[in-house]
Amino acid sequence: MSAPRLLLVEDDPALAELLEFRFKSEGYAVTVTGDGDEALLLAAEEAPDLVVLDWMIEGTSGIEVCRRLRRDKATAHVPIVMLTARGAEDDLIRGLETGADDYLTKPFSPRELLARVATIMRRIRPALAGETLTVGDLSLDATAHRVTRRGTAVALGPTEYRLLKFFMEHPGRVFSRGQLLDAVWGTDSDIELRTVDVHIRRLRKGIEVPDAPDPVRTVRSAGYALEAV
Repeated sequence: MSAPRLLLVEDDPALAELLEFRFKSEGYAVTVTGDGDEALLLAAEEAPDLVVLDWMIEGTSGIEVCRRLRRDKATAHVPIVMLTARGAEDDLIRGLETGADDYLTKPFSPRELLARVATIMRRIRPALAGETLTVGDLSLDATAHRVTRRGTAVALGPTEYRLLKFFMEHPGRVFSRGQLLDAVWGTDSDIELRTVDVHIRRLRKGIEVPDAPDPVRTVRSAGYALEAV
């Protein structure tokens, strides 16, 4: 397997140099820039496997870079970890709603960042062969990392993809937010329960097709389930 390609967008030279060294030591092929406009050009030239993105950078802001990467079909699936000095809950939710898959507030431990990135990479490079899941009009090909609804391909971010795959492995079963956090983000995650609601909304939007009912059911005071529709 080739080295995972990581795009590091950080305009603090000292931090960028440290993180580049640490990631390269872990076997990543790292491209570094401190400019948002250049980051978008680099991602367009060759989609990375993962982006580590600072919120406050030169040129186009990190939050806007995140938004544009999510809008582009070529990079819509690429996981994004945001780095920021903004620790307020509203900023966290804004970052997640824009498309970030994880969020680390400065100052942080490089070791923690590497651990989070490694966890994401394990999830997006599953050792699966020939597994296709079908629930109602939804189909998920785990080998091709492709989701279709009523025969039409739908674009999902990596976290929404994992959520949908977990739901499709357990159709009809109701899961609490805590259970979804453990299953999709990991039992050692300190992500807040509200994060689940953000990604559920994004999943619903991603699999929405005209004149089709919503297969994700909200169960009051209990959680969420995926139904065949």
